[in-house]
Amino acid sequence: MKVGDAIAEILKREGVEMIVGYPVNHVLEHAAVADIRPIIVRQERTGIHMADAISRLSSGRRIGVFVMQLGPGTENAYGAIAQAYSESVPILVMPGGYPRRLAHIDPNYNATISMRSISKSVEPLNVPADLPNVMRRAFSRLRNGRGGPVIVEIPNDIWNEDVPEPLDYRPVLSTRSGPDPRAVADAVDLLLEARRPVIYAGQGIHYARAWPQLRALAERLAIPVCTSLEGKSAFPEDHALALGSGGAAIPFTVRHFLDGADLVFGVGCSFTETAFGVQMPRGKRAIHATLDADHVNKDYEAEVALIGDAALTLDAVLAELDRREAPARSWTAIADEIATVRAAWLKEWMGKLTSNEAPLSPYRVLWDLQKTVDVANTIITHDAGSPRDQLSPFWVATEPLSYIGWGKTTQLGYGLGLAMGAKLACPEKLCINVWGDAAIGFTGMDFETAVRERIPILSILLNNFSMAMELPIMSVSTEKYRATDISGNYADFARALGGYGERITDPGEIIPAIKRGIEKTEQGVPVLLEFITAKELASSRHPTRAAADVKKSGGKVAHYV
Repeated sequence: MKVGDAIAEILKREGVEMIVGYPVNHVLEHAAVADIRPIIVRQERTGIHMADAISRLSSGRRIGVFVMQLGPGTENAYGAIAQAYSESVPILVMPGGYPRRLAHIDPNYNATISMRSISKSVEPLNVPADLPNVMRRAFSRLRNGRGGPVIVEIPNDIWNEDVPEPLDYRPVLSTRSGPDPRAVADAVDLLLEARRPVIYAGQGIHYARAWPQLRALAERLAIPVCTSLEGKSAFPEDHALALGSGGAAIPFTVRHFLDGADLVFGVGCSFTETAFGVQMPRGKRAIHATLDADHVNKDYEAEVALIGDAALTLDAVLAELDRREAPARSWTAIADEIATVRAAWLKEWMGKLTSNEAPLSPYRVLWDLQKTVDVANTIITHDAGSPRDQLSPFWVATEPLSYIGWGKTTQLGYGLGLAMGAKLACPEKLCINVWGDAAIGFTGMDFETAVRERIPILSILLNNFSMAMELPIMSVSTEKYRATDISGNYADFARALGGYGERITDPGEIIPAIKRGIEKTEQGVPVLLEFITAKELASSRHPTRAAADVKKSGGKVAHYV
């Protein structure tokens, strides 16, 4: 059995049904022979983003796979792999490599050296007989522990060599570990002592599929729940105890309750300090439940650490509450407080959310989008910058894995690949990406991939003809040299690539256009709706001082733009 055939057989045994890639990488052809669908993209970044979504939306049960050619193909992929690494997403990347005799000769690009800092592991295949061991190590790292890209480099001179038969490979084990029982008891002590605890849930809830346990704990002890951006949709945001998600822009409920908390229970999160996540208040007592011990006390001091799978951790906490016969608490007061704070915050934003002005308010576009789609049967993702900040605080995610949030690093154009990968993983869902005119400049040509590969996504483009977020810091260069001005007719672009494109300028046409777009996706056609919007700079950003200002104002909810 040749190396390529053996790789395809191993992938098939591991449940891989499709491979995203860019030629020439011989895995693509060998996979097709083995009835694994190859999906060819226009650039490497987008393909890795697609593989990323495939892994996310199966909670890592199905591993997204991307392959590319040696040299420039591997170099082009670097940023997307770094993005997946920052997001802890398990994907298998199999780049081509230079012939073994040249692999370490400067200036040839060597993935095993250059990509070590952005991957969970990286290993070359140097001896065909070692292929089962190399792939076993790769999939074991993908299916166990905290996620991350795993790279197996295939030298270009090895394809015609033989792998011993019969192929000695079985699908790898997937294991889970739980927390120290003494730490669980200490955590429950803190939870029962706390008067105003808050749960901060991360994407570990998604990978552990711990959604029922999270809800059970919140309801039993009447604890309000906010999520990280990556964890958004881990807790139903229409629940009475839901605060919303924390990114750079957040609902005021998140700030109000975190700042007023006497205990923060972080579960399935890293507590990584980032400009694109919720600003955690200092000086709070904290329980940190995480799969990776290296995260404990990395950025946020923990009084108790629970190391292990989020579902097993929450199971253990619930069992300890049962053992102590701890009674359920009433939600009434806390739910009323959440509703009051949320209502005041939304009231301040309603002018933008329902604006009839033209150019359109991006908030109005996204507000109408949410009211038009079947949210429970929709998967949506944002892009970097304004689309993220304008969508995430206001979109109410009701079902697990219905929102792909991201942001520890912020590559423009990431959302398109995520939406296409989501549609491949969940073809029955309406899959949407929301991006701006800067983001489409990075990955827009891969809209043609959606057309050619028959991936009918709904792409919402907010076009303000500007790099608007940069306007306050580039005022002179903009005035003198138009440095932040960008342009294009992207509806025409979408039609030229074979999809459905429509440009919308009238507020009254927002909902009808969305309905037309959905209908086209149901007919199997990728859609790009281009909304001409204002250069909106306001976002729902709330620094940690917000709660103190609320207190000073005698209880009035203060809003920060």
